[in-house]
Amino acid sequence: MAIDEPARTNWTFVTNHARVLAAIARDPGVRLRDVAQEAQLTERAVQAIVTDLEQAGYLARTRTGRRNHYEIATGTWLRHPAEAGLSVSALLDLLAPSREPDGTESAVGSQEHPGSGHAMPDHRLPEHPLPDHPLPEQPGAPSDES
Repeated sequence: MAIDEPARTNWTFVTNHARVLAAIARDPGVRLRDVAQEAQLTERAVQAIVTDLEQAGYLARTRTGRRNHYEIATGTWLRHPAEAGLSVSALLDLLAPSREPDGTESAVGSQEHPGSGHAMPDHRLPEHPLPDHPLPEQPGAPSDES
């Protein structure tokens, strides 16, 4: 007899790191207090996430007077092997689309999806950043030695 397990309702599709990066992409001069409120995190958690992103090379922080200004390294790649080949800019196109002064989404760096009339972002980067470092094999993945 199977035991009924309660439904897991505390998961989301987007990580806290992605939420923080998207908030910064929307406003590079944003206060971390405001990011915390938007992402529904503590200010301390946001500070730790920003430190993680800086140390990993995804984000640079410069002090301007009493405020910080953030610059995102959009040409970087997502870290997990399952997202190999996807850029940070591709993620930000989904989570923090560029806006025109009239409030519409920008089609800069995008191409039109065939037959739809909708702009589609161009997420291609020149080459993979780790050509000398093969990705780890995933458990259960077919091997080349068949």
